[in-house]
Amino acid sequence: MTHSFPTSLPDMDLQPSKPPVLQATTTGDAARWAAEQRSALRALVAEHGTLLVRGLGLRDGAETEAVFRQLGSLVTERESFAPRQRYGEGVYSSSKWPPGQPMCMHHELSYTFEPPGLMMFACLAAPKVGGATPVADSPTVLNSLPGELVERFERLGWLLIRNYNDDIGASVAEAFGTDDRRAVENYCRANAIEFEWQRDGALRTRQRRSAVVRHPLTGQRCWFNQIAFLNEWTLDPEVREYLVDLYGEDGLPFNTRFGNGDPIGADVVESINDAYEANSAREPWQAGDLMLVDNLRTAHGREPFEGSRHVLVGMADAVHLADCSPTIEVTGG
Repeated sequence: MTHSFPTSLPDMDLQPSKPPVLQATTTGDAARWAAEQRSALRALVAEHGTLLVRGLGLRDGAETEAVFRQLGSLVTERESFAPRQRYGEGVYSSSKWPPGQPMCMHHELSYTFEPPGLMMFACLAAPKVGGATPVADSPTVLNSLPGELVERFERLGWLLIRNYNDDIGASVAEAFGTDDRRAVENYCRANAIEFEWQRDGALRTRQRRSAVVRHPLTGQRCWFNQIAFLNEWTLDPEVREYLVDLYGEDGLPFNTRFGNGDPIGADVVESINDAYEANSAREPWQAGDLMLVDNLRTAHGREPFEGSRHVLVGMADAVHLADCSPTIEVTGG
């Protein structure tokens, strides 16, 4: 079996409008190839923030899990906001999100204490139209935002408010891995999450987090949060109106505010999403592709699509945010 791996930049497809693309040459054993090239692949991700590997021919969940395991230490998702199908230990389907709606740029699980440092995406079936996973360099996005807005978020942090229910988003059991109240409460206390059980038994939580952190390896200041993604003003206007009518302003499945509780207006959300869009790169998926993303340095999203889209996700190399010089002290219950 022979493998070839280009490591010099001239051998890579580098264009400003799309992530770095590396053409792999392998004769079928993708997991072995990944093991042999792990150091080089991780070095390229560290340099560029993301890397799209083309030519591996990934076909199913078992093969994808084997590749993921060669590239990082897989972690179990906690506090998920949308249901996922599990394909193996630490391997999931992409979030269930309406195919006609874009998924705003974000950093995975940036509201948790130990988010993944590495995100891995494997495309088993590419959609007929759209469906790319755009990426954006978070230090660049940070520098593109209005200075006074960044200063306010650095000073106050951001607040995530969640109302768990069984109809929209992840249920308590799906988010916490259990529906035992005592276990959920213990998790919340250990992770600085305020919690309140409603009269109908539903759970409401609030957690305050830093909006800007320093990358643990480079020291770069990174815009690292899900402020816009989980805010009501990112929703399609008709969807937002429907949810507000159904649950009320305070009962939305998820919403974000400034860390002191002040509302975040539509203009702020638009400013953040515009900064992401101005600095994003995208490449249409091809079946068998693998994408590696430094989760602190690089935001990712999902474009609307038509047709069947099957992308598996692996989360690896948990990062302790306490080691990333958070700019505020978090609050908890």
